[in-house]
Amino acid sequence: MQVLSNSRRLSRVLKSSTLLSSNHPVFTSSSTCPRHHWQLRSTFFSPSLFSGMIQGNCSEVPRQQIYSMTRSSAWFSSQTSSDASTPTDTVKELYDKMLESVNVKRTMPPNAWLWSLIENCKNHDDIKLLFNILQNLRRFRLSNLRIHENFNCNLCREVTKACVRVGALDFGKKALWKHNVYGLSPSVASAHHLLSYAKEHKDARLMVEIMKLVKRNNLPLQPGTADIVFRICYDTDDWELICKYSKRFVKAGVKLRKTTFDTWMEFAAKRGDTESLWQIEKLRSESTNQHSLVSGFSCAKGFLLEHKPHDAAGMIQILNQTLPDAKKLGITIELQKLVNEWPLDVIKHQKDEDRKALAMALKSDIPAMVSSLLNMGLQVSVNLEDLTKEESIAS
Repeated sequence: MQVLSNSRRLSRVLKSSTLLSSNHPVFTSSSTCPRHHWQLRSTFFSPSLFSGMIQGNCSEVPRQQIYSMTRSSAWFSSQTSSDASTPTDTVKELYDKMLESVNVKRTMPPNAWLWSLIENCKNHDDIKLLFNILQNLRRFRLSNLRIHENFNCNLCREVTKACVRVGALDFGKKALWKHNVYGLSPSVASAHHLLSYAKEHKDARLMVEIMKLVKRNNLPLQPGTADIVFRICYDTDDWELICKYSKRFVKAGVKLRKTTFDTWMEFAAKRGDTESLWQIEKLRSESTNQHSLVSGFSCAKGFLLEHKPHDAAGMIQILNQTLPDAKKLGITIELQKLVNEWPLDVIKHQKDEDRKALAMALKSDIPAMVSSLLNMGLQVSVNLEDLTKEESIAS
């Protein structure tokens, strides 16, 4: 009985040992696999486990067989429920070569392979393989090379650019996390690629998500960040959003560009918010003395909203005196837009009970401004026909 009991115990031990030594997904370390990546992770042999396989009972397994198993499990783990796309041949070939270098040859692959893989990403599954190999490389650098630093921010920027290029925004957002399993060093430049995508598609919701990630990961705000954010707010006609982010940028001490002030002031003039317009103008004057074409005309519109046509004409006259000759040609264009487009925009943003009064005021103040310009000696040619049609401006 004693012998039989020992035999059964030994059988159970050997069975457990066999299960533990196999690369079973149940035993995948949670520390090396993010919680949102619950798929099978048999792709990523950790160096310690792989070393144990070589030194232990698995040492008799041929290298090629091990690599074949690695490739098979890697391909399986990269699949998703969507069959819309598959990795391109070039990316898959580079991925396999890099995986073999890390898991079989135990050497760091050439940097050129990684850069080539990034450049050749064409779809979402390509980006998946890119992030998979980044996680493998990070683990290899930590375990075998004892390199604890992340990859430099240039790599992160190019990875984010690739994500944006193929529309893999879910992976692009991961590149903004300061603490990540891919060895990426996020920067605000990486965020700009995602924000530019949001700007191109006029996606304010995506912009808000990205700005939350920027704040959460302590990425410093830059003038270029404000330029993109303000433009998205303008294009989506979201005044509350631009007010929210303007406070954040000003509080952070970001020096706004002329183009940013142009967007901000033009938006305020478009909404007929003179109080905000003059506050923005005060901030602008503290940054730069000379007006741009857009900021100058925004001020002129502010004067018209306050029923000061002569002051509006004086503002345009200042632009004519201070702008370089190349930009003076834009005065006539902006003046015509002020007559034809702006009244409709500003009236649209007013309360119903205030629209008619504003329309009547603009119908008299704008011609008075043009008359003042002519009296100042400024040769302007403006078509006032649309303005004089009551139904076109007051409707």
